[in-house]
This record gives sequence, C-alpha cells and structure tokens, in this order.
Amino acid sequence: MTTTTSLLAGICPATAPARWQAGCTHVHAVETHRGADELDGGPELAVCGAVVAVGSAPWDPSAADACPACGG
Repeated sequence: MTTTTSLLAGICPATAPARWQAGCTHVHAVETHRGADELDGGPELAVCGAVVAVGSAPWDPSAADACPACGG
C-alpha cells in the first residue's frame, strides 16, 4: 500500500472552541496522509499546531492570508 502525503488548506470553523481561536486569523497548511475525500471536516492539526477543519483545497503558501508559521 502506498501512502500519498499532501498539504491541504485548513481554517478554524466558526463553531471552534475559544481555545482554538488563537490561530484563526490565517489559512493553515494541514499535512494529510489520506485523500481529501476521506476527510470529514473534523478537527485536524495544522503544521503550525493550530487546530483547524481541513477542506479539499490545496495549500497555497503564497496566499495573502497564509499562516507564516506554516510556511506562508
């Protein structure tokens, strides 16, 4: 079995607990080891340590709102 690693964009959901909101001003990179279709929008850990909901969009480190700690 081959595992593919990719970086997807993650954001803090509006319903996130207050303790997660500290890193919610940026779009974060989330390293995934499974396909985007297997992600259910639940909490995932971003590269910088923020807890985010990951989507299917690829991580864009050049985006204006990219997290600098994630490599943006």
